[in-house]
Amino acid sequence: MKKILPGYKKLFKSGELKKRGDAFWKIMSSCTLCPWQCGIDRTKGETGRCQAPGELKVARAIAHFGEEPVLSGTKGSGTIFFTHCHLHCCFCQNYQISQEGLGETIAIEALARNMLSLQETGCHNINLVSPTHYLPHIIQALCIAAAKGLSLPLVYNSNGYESVETLRLLSGIVDIYLPDAKYGEDALAKKYSRAREYTRVNEETLLEMFAQVGPLVINDQGLAVRGLIVRHLVLPDDASRTAAVLNKIKKRLGPHVHISLMGQYLPVFEAHTFPEIDRRPSPEEYNYAVESLIALEFENGWLQQQDRIDGEFLPDFEKSDSWN
Repeated sequence: MKKILPGYKKLFKSGELKKRGDAFWKIMSSCTLCPWQCGIDRTKGETGRCQAPGELKVARAIAHFGEEPVLSGTKGSGTIFFTHCHLHCCFCQNYQISQEGLGETIAIEALARNMLSLQETGCHNINLVSPTHYLPHIIQALCIAAAKGLSLPLVYNSNGYESVETLRLLSGIVDIYLPDAKYGEDALAKKYSRAREYTRVNEETLLEMFAQVGPLVINDQGLAVRGLIVRHLVLPDDASRTAAVLNKIKKRLGPHVHISLMGQYLPVFEAHTFPEIDRRPSPEEYNYAVESLIALEFENGWLQQQDRIDGEFLPDFEKSDSWN
């Protein structure tokens, strides 16, 4: 396969990447980066739904081996975990950073150095986890890193609740989109993630992402270089309405899209406040989700073996190595 150049490299050479960064920075002064459209001036210290400050805050930058095989490969996905999130999922396994604000304020130049360092260690991509509220900083850091030789595919690892206008500014920058499709019913999204109109917003998000990057492209080394992977986390008591989620994905994107059907749910953070999800999914519940996937004739993706799922999927960001 002919090597695919990361999209941001082309935009950097043309000067377009800097223009996009400037556009994102203007948005932050009346922030509409996510669907909440808070309209607050983060450049003056105001905080909105995500609680993110105007300064860049990062929890960890590591070679991560717990992603899908086409991302982790043999040397890891170069994963950068950003602090804060514009959803409030009561079961978030990264709650220490997404909800409690754990992380370090760093300069944009330091983020660029993190990207380059991950490349130097051999990582296969740069994986941005919950990046939406820091896109102005990220694109500026990407300009710096690209000028110094960054050439890895860029992964946008998202909760799937995005503004289409924001995504359109990312067109040509992001190589691989990795969004969640969390719920098949709005009432459940509101109950467990405090989201409004989740199913509509998520559908628009997936369609825009797919329009930009298309189906997953895997190189001769078995690594993803471009395309879309959709994640769905199976909740106990079918609280995510898995069949409805998968039905909509097939209807709008087709059976060829890569699906990562995750069974790693653990009742952490505030999950105990909802008795129906205050437990692991049973093997039967996960198998039901798998049967739904098979019945819809999806052709590509990954499953998780229930008997191999334990605390390894639960990070502790207060440790120097979150997965040890």
